[in-house]
Order: sequence, then structure tokens, then C-alpha cells
Amino acid sequence: MSFRKVVRQSKFRHVFGQPVKNDQCYEDIRVSRVTWDSTFCAVNPKFLAVIVEASGGGAFLVLPLSKTGRIDKAYPTVCGHTGPVLDIDWCPHNDEVIASGSEDCTVMVWQIPENGLVSPLTEPVVVLEGHTKRVGIVTWHPTARNVLLSAGCDNVVLIWNVGTAEELYRLDSLHPDLIYNVSWNHNGSLFCSACKDKSVRIIDPRRGTLVAEREKAHEGARPMRAIFLADGKVFTTGFSRMSERQLALWDPANLEEPMALQELDSSNGALLPFYDPDTNVVYVCGKGDSSIRYFEITDESPYIHFLNTFTSKEPQRGMGSMPKRGLEVSKCEIARFYKLHERKCEPIVMTVPRKSDLFQDDLYPDTAGPEAALEAEEWVSGRDADPILISLREAYVPSKHRDLKVSRRNVLSDSRPAVAPGSTRPGASTPAASNTTAPSSSLTGAGEAGKLEEVMQELRALRALVKEQGERIGRLEEQLGRMENGDA
Repeated sequence: MSFRKVVRQSKFRHVFGQPVKNDQCYEDIRVSRVTWDSTFCAVNPKFLAVIVEASGGGAFLVLPLSKTGRIDKAYPTVCGHTGPVLDIDWCPHNDEVIASGSEDCTVMVWQIPENGLVSPLTEPVVVLEGHTKRVGIVTWHPTARNVLLSAGCDNVVLIWNVGTAEELYRLDSLHPDLIYNVSWNHNGSLFCSACKDKSVRIIDPRRGTLVAEREKAHEGARPMRAIFLADGKVFTTGFSRMSERQLALWDPANLEEPMALQELDSSNGALLPFYDPDTNVVYVCGKGDSSIRYFEITDESPYIHFLNTFTSKEPQRGMGSMPKRGLEVSKCEIARFYKLHERKCEPIVMTVPRKSDLFQDDLYPDTAGPEAALEAEEWVSGRDADPILISLREAYVPSKHRDLKVSRRNVLSDSRPAVAPGSTRPGASTPAASNTTAPSSSLTGAGEAGKLEEVMQELRALRALVKEQGERIGRLEEQLGRMENGDA
């Protein structure tokens, strides 16, 4: 008698979510109440950014990840916008640069000091003005340095070269109604968008053309979202005609019918999808929900496989997702979310239970690193490149970023991570130009020498402690031996 295999085999079947302890949360944050379906939160391996309530303008809070506990009301914010901030996004190629879009119709790009803010930041590195209505979406190009996309309530998508503060492309005739969200594909050659007219569009930004379009991807009137997956497929969330929440998977080569369509429930909060290209897992968080559902996307029917649900008591106002290079690989952590409550931010850790303490190759394939694969000019000329991958085996160590220097030509010229000695990259500066950075590099060397001395002192202290403990263990063993022999 043979038993049919009922349960689908997957290493992510037992992924479980766990909120951190209270002392590791960020308390007393007044999360923005603006009515906009943005995540309100952005996170990278160094900083957590949260859009907050601000009187007389717009502001967001930037906290070093280590600054947990209660946040003082007087803690400095980034507050240069004259209207509420609607969306924020960290630059994938520089962990100290963040872009923000606001109701004041501008996009601003900010340089955050290496150790966080000590005073309010009111002067952006660059202001990008081109929208005529509020800017609700900002998202960086995944592989080209300094390329930023913004979309506003004027139904216009603008693509900027932040380094020169110039508008590269203006796409003003492709969306007849409000744009809900925009998502780049794996190498940044295309992007997809979800629009209020219920259409999902795939667009080539450099040609300004529509590659594919699906009308009425979800028939409900409520907001929907579309994201590109690593293999080029498109994952969407939306509502049915009966206002039930739906997930769908589409093949851009044939958008007539979805590859898969699932109905979830009849709640009314917009579903925010977060995608991990390394594991092919999509995490779906509903605004106002108190749960995170996660699904594995595979090549086998039914393509979208439900894994599990993380549930908690408090509803979420927004959510941020940590890039893979910021996770703790030693704890088999495959995702970390930063859940916004009304007055706090709570990290939630997603873990695959494993008994071994060794590095888990199958959970951590090489992932996108902080080095840009292309310069903005190369991307504009028509080149495409996949993200430059890094291994997480040695655990990610943030690269040292130099401060941005404002100049008319290239305001972000110094935003590149350090490059190994002897190596070159496209568009590398000439020796004459590199001499200008000598004073700052000598300061960096002095700082590193100081750090090395600290590490050596700590090592000496640890050696002394180990020696002392070894002697104590020897004395205790001797005492135990005497007791067993009846001497004591």
C-alpha cells in the first residue's frame, strides 16, 4: 500500500515570525496620520526611517538601528519639506542617502551623518522639482547609481539623475489616473505600475513606451499594487468586484489570464507586498491588519503556495523591510520587518528553524550588494546590468561611505562605497581627482587605527578573563576530586 505525498516539500514551510522583546522596540514615535497608502517606513543595515507627524510641514525620523527604547520627543528629524512627507526610500548603493516625496510637490535627497542626526536636518543635498501635484512615490533604480524614479498625483512618472539634479525622462501620457505604485524589475530595464484605472502596465522608461498592459487586473475599485519578481513575472494584490482581497501572478508575455489568482478575505485595507528575490517568498501585509501572510512563488501549479501567517494583537499602520544584507545569518533569519503601531515601531523576525549552527547555503544564496553595477550615464546610453552580488557567509559588514559633496555637476559624486585597492570600476576618477580626497582618507586611516587599538585592548582583556576562568575551573575540579575521594 503506497501513501500519496500530501504535503508539498519546502524549506520555508516552517518559517515562523517572532516580535522582539519590548526593550528592542522603538517607543513613543508619533507615526504620520496622513491618508496615503505608503509603507511610512524604510530601513537599511544602518538606519530606520519613519514618517512622523509634524506641525507646519513634513518630517521623518531617522534612527540608528541600535537606538531602541523610548525616543525623546525632542529627537531631531529630517524636516525640510513644507508639506507632509508621503514616501521615503533608502538608496541601495549608499546607506546614508535617503529620498523623500511630499505634498509640497518636491522630491528631496538627504545625506544622513554617519552616526545619525544630532540636530534637525533642514538642508537637502538636492531638491528635484518637476511635479505639479503631490509626490506619493519615490524609488531608486536597483543597479544604476544615482537614478531615482518619482511619481505624483499629476499622473506623471519622472526619472532623475540625482548626481546632476537633472530630469532624464518624463512619462506623462501613459497613466490616465492616479498611480498607486511603481516597481523596477531585477536589472532596472523596465518597471511595472498599478493605476487607479485598474490597469497594470509594464513600461520601458528609456523609450517611453508601453511594453504590455492588462486592463482590469483586479476588478475592485480599491487600491492595488504590482511588483516585479526576479524571473520577470508580475505579482499583484487588489480587490475583486465583491471587495474581497486578491493575489494574482501574471506572465508579461501573456497578460490575458493570470497564471494564478487567490482570494484572501474581505478586509478593506490595501495589501502591501514585500518580495525576497533570493528565496522567492512574498510577504503580504494589509494596512490596518494585525497579520503578515507569506507565500512561496514556484514554477509548479498553483504557483502561489501559502506558507503561514504571523498574527499579533495590534493593527499595523505601516511596514518596513530590511534588505537581506542587514539580517543575522547566524540565527537563520530570512526576513525582518519593522511594524509601525500608532506610537511605536516593533521589529518582527522571520526565522527558518535549523538545528545546525553552520552557515546555511540554501537559505542565503549570494544577494544584491551595495555596489552599483552601472553609472547613470551608462544606463541612459542603453546598457543594462544585473545587481552585483555579495556572499553573506562572512556576514555583511557595511562599507565605509564618504560624505556627499555638493557641486553643480554631480552632487552625489562621493557616494560610492570604497573599492578594494588595485581594482577599477567604470567611470573611476583620474589620479589627479583622487588626490583631492587624500586628507579625508588620512583621517579615515587615523580613525581605523584607533578602532584597531580598541579591539586589541578588548582582546587582551578577554585573554586575561579566559586565563582567570581556566584557573578557577582547575581549582574547582581539584576540590571536586577531593570530595569524591572522601578527603573533604
